[in-house]
Amino acid sequence: MADKLTRIAIVNPDKCKPKKCRQECKKSCPVVKTGKLCIEVSLASKIAFISEELCIGCGICVKKCPFEAIQIINLPKDLDKDTTHRYGPNTFKLHRLPVPRPGQVLGLVGTNGIGKSTALKVLAGKLKPNLGRFNNPPDWQEILTYFRGSELQNYFTRILEDNLKAIIKPQYVDHIPKAVQGNVGQVLEQKDEREMKAELCNDLELNQVIDRNVGDLSGGELQRFAIAVVAIQSAEIYMFDEPSSYLDVKQRLKAAQVIRSLLRPNRCCLLLC
Repeated sequence: MADKLTRIAIVNPDKCKPKKCRQECKKSCPVVKTGKLCIEVSLASKIAFISEELCIGCGICVKKCPFEAIQIINLPKDLDKDTTHRYGPNTFKLHRLPVPRPGQVLGLVGTNGIGKSTALKVLAGKLKPNLGRFNNPPDWQEILTYFRGSELQNYFTRILEDNLKAIIKPQYVDHIPKAVQGNVGQVLEQKDEREMKAELCNDLELNQVIDRNVGDLSGGELQRFAIAVVAIQSAEIYMFDEPSSYLDVKQRLKAAQVIRSLLRPNRCCLLLC
């Protein structure tokens, strides 16, 4: 069974503190005791490095780490050939991608940290997929060759040729005031490419805050404002990262109606929940 599995060693950079521990992970590793560099860490290290090729998946380091910074995850061997993106060593891998299709709403559901937002950034053209080769990233020609014969080849070709516009509603709406200045009405007026300001303000209950500064909005108001800013623009792909946060049931239903109203034969919507 072991030879059918591939392992991902996850080291949380926020929790791993080599200067505040005794490197228990390295000292307890049975592979290190045989003389192999399965775990590399010292007092001068910022973070421990675990070799996924040498790791035997015993889980001892996971139990010994005083900060609970390590995870060892076994994956089916077949997934090893479908890596779309990886940020670096000892980080999660994103396998495969969802395929946006015109006239459809595509929903991605899952726990935090499984790559939903990363998939969205790749599909929006804001993140170049490295196919798991973070040390030697491929160029776009190689990426297109990798997706050859699939719907994603044509999709990425259109992204590269600026023949497809994708807009993302960010996940963390509380960061919006740092990037957007002015009041709600002014911002919507500037972004209004579909002449939908009045209708969207009514549907998303923004009329009562239309003259309020963006920085003074509450969490729910920011969420509805962010949805409106995306929906008011003209694009082929609309992406909404966690559009239900801060909203009550009634507001979520209204937001869902607005998102579904964006569908056209040449448009699609992606939702992350």
